[in-house]
Amino acid sequence: MPLSIEQKRANFRKLHESGCFVIPNPWDVGSAKLLAGMGFKALASTSSGMAWSSGRSDNDLPVEQVCEHLKLLSDATDLPVNADFEAGFADDPEGVAKNVTRAVATGVAGISIEDSTGNEKQPLYEFKLAVERMRASRSAIDATKQNVMLVGRCESYLIGQPDLKATIERLVAYADAGADCLYAPGIKSKADIVAIVKAVAPKPVNLLVGMPGGSVAAIADMGVRRISVGGALARAAWGGFLRSAREIAEHGTFAEFANATPYAELNGAFGGEAF
Repeated sequence: MPLSIEQKRANFRKLHESGCFVIPNPWDVGSAKLLAGMGFKALASTSSGMAWSSGRSDNDLPVEQVCEHLKLLSDATDLPVNADFEAGFADDPEGVAKNVTRAVATGVAGISIEDSTGNEKQPLYEFKLAVERMRASRSAIDATKQNVMLVGRCESYLIGQPDLKATIERLVAYADAGADCLYAPGIKSKADIVAIVKAVAPKPVNLLVGMPGGSVAAIADMGVRRISVGGALARAAWGGFLRSAREIAEHGTFAEFANATPYAELNGAFGGEAF
């Protein structure tokens, strides 16, 4: 019997109490099912991976489509799903709260809210407004009486403002506003990671790993509680597709198919006959 939404959410919160776990990012039902079969304990959506699979660029999908996608991922396996909910699909706290309520209804176990605006002239929401948006997200979740975790994201490193002090100030404020887990994608140095972990303790920290290097053990030693990979798995999949397609288009040969996953393995993984 499939796990209930309530049990998935309880399992997800329990994972954040100790240790370090990897929360990989599927972009569709198939990738979610394959990851669930590998022994991972939780999954997270990826806004970029989902957008690319729809032939769109990242941050270019409406909230309605994103919520439909989140429900599909949540229903696909017994693993809890953390929603990459971008900036909440609204600027004002009231709008963010309304959309967070919609996200909770999809069955997700966690919701990440970031502070990037998408505006090159002002890439981050003003500090006070960013905190109000986080507080509104917390209030919206609490109003549903559902055990859903809130992840507060500071995008400063990703938008070219790698100011550790300012980043920590925002993350601490997001924690005070009700975020259960803190996340600053783009941080790379051990010193910065350890400083952030220390600043928001005892609340857990999520680290994004999207490039080669490092290990789960080394990251765990820094005090990080969970590791996500963002759109990296989707990029890896697209990499294989593009290498094969370009070889055919440019050279008329098919050598890259040697690296393809066997039909029997994939068909068997999805419950079909392996032949």
